[in-house]
Amino acid sequence: MPASDRRVVITGLGLISPLGNSPTELKASLDSGRSGIGPLELLPTDHLPADFGGECKQFTGHIDNFGTLEKQLKRSIKKGLRLMCREIQMGVAASQLAIADAGLTEESCDPTRIGTLFGSDYIITRPEEFASGVQSCLNDQQEFQMTQWAENGLAKVEPLWLLKYLPNMPASHVAIYNQLRGPSNSLTVREASPNLAISEAMTIIQRGTADIMVAGATGSRIQPLRTLHVVLQEQLADRNAPISGGDATKTCRPFDSDRNGIVLGEGAGVMILEEYEFAKARGAKILGEVVGYSSSSVADSAGVANYKTAFENVIEGALETSGLAAADVGHVHAHGLGTIRCDAEEAQAINAKLGDTPVVAAKSLMGNLGGGSGMVEMIGSLLAANEGTLFATANCDSLDPACPINLITEAGTAAGDTFINLNITPQGQASAIAIRKA
Repeated sequence: MPASDRRVVITGLGLISPLGNSPTELKASLDSGRSGIGPLELLPTDHLPADFGGECKQFTGHIDNFGTLEKQLKRSIKKGLRLMCREIQMGVAASQLAIADAGLTEESCDPTRIGTLFGSDYIITRPEEFASGVQSCLNDQQEFQMTQWAENGLAKVEPLWLLKYLPNMPASHVAIYNQLRGPSNSLTVREASPNLAISEAMTIIQRGTADIMVAGATGSRIQPLRTLHVVLQEQLADRNAPISGGDATKTCRPFDSDRNGIVLGEGAGVMILEEYEFAKARGAKILGEVVGYSSSSVADSAGVANYKTAFENVIEGALETSGLAAADVGHVHAHGLGTIRCDAEEAQAINAKLGDTPVVAAKSLMGNLGGGSGMVEMIGSLLAANEGTLFATANCDSLDPACPINLITEAGTAAGDTFINLNITPQGQASAIAIRKA
């Protein structure tokens, strides 16, 4: 079969999120408007401007969080957990849940034809990894002496510490544990990573290099140093703003006139992608089809992102690669970050290219999961499309006039047969995926 004729369908879903760790839990949370944003428990907040976020409170890193596993696989993953930071653990768990959901087995699939592709943020080492080493390099005045690091400090660092934080490790672990020997790649493009991972996995299957791809992304904004970066570089929502009234669940307000920043979050999501004829032959359940994709990075000479142009470019690209007209798009899952400029420019781009198409934004209930956001958002939209109706975007009490979109704030609007998922980084790297329901 020519590669250009190879259709790519979705046959399995897995996720770890503030709204639940299964598609059923995610959908129930979205449909009911249950927020996953609450007090932070994973890091001290005494010196942070925000003491709340979207934590995956059901995910402890225990082997039971990885789903039902064959005995040897369970033993292998359990042994390897000490070499995974939380972000990588979430990515591996979401992958195992998706693999089980798709019913992939050694008997039904050739492991040499199954690949792995994972997106992420840059994953930062936790300070405690170096605590003993730093302590051993202090002088009598408790000042750190860099000249002592090679002799006294480095020896106190766990020899395999780096393996816990390398962004290629989610794909590596999943491939090794499941003996998958097809194409493998890892992308580190922050919030744009999920759509890019799906698009690359799709093209790998279309080229005929693999029949199945485990494609996902993981991310976190809730980690001591990562959170510090966000505080220094981005606009954080304020729970004490009059509109929120101290209620953390009201703080993430995409496209609302009173929005005032992002909410910290964490999570991971995975889709199993398969060539259509292969999936049909093995009797897989087909949940949807990936039909289009696009990527665009736009910034000026000073490095300031042009969100509007980047979003317009990827919407056009997704329509072109999918063969869809604007009228064919049932809904858009917006990046919906909750910041003043990004929301306005995204809304203006959606209006310019897709007019009155319905728009939703799940970040209103879970915050910004970094590299994991787009995957969880895609899964939420796919579930809505297959059921037929959209969930409501929370906390938009008064749509900003600078955001001229048809934002869905009450449940029940038709989801349509096809949707586009949008994401972007603060640097202006945008990405889009177009998916058709089953």
